[in-house]
Amino acid sequence: MSEEIEIVRGSGNIYRDFNLPDADVRQTKVLLASKIVKVLDERELSTRQAEGLTGVSHSEFSRIRKPDLKRFTIDRLITILNKLDQKVDVSFTITARHHEEASHVHG
Repeated sequence: MSEEIEIVRGSGNIYRDFNLPDADVRQTKVLLASKIVKVLDERELSTRQAEGLTGVSHSEFSRIRKPDLKRFTIDRLITILNKLDQKVDVSFTITARHHEEASHVHG
């Protein structure tokens, strides 16, 4: 059996590819959280040690590691990175949505 496989190139944002609400916010949170986890891993910090350094509860670092990001805002994740001695530079590219994409999100 020879099935033809269709390859679809993603947008770079899996949340947008699946038409999830707030796709850009979700993607940004995941990128910031992954950087927090990377810093913790590079420094070999436990969640308790990270709490001692930042004043952020160790349970919050556990949520970030899972990742369970519902309780986090983008600015809060940036603040945590700052407390871990990380400088965060943010840039935006804003483009108009295609009509059917916009109606999909709001409809």
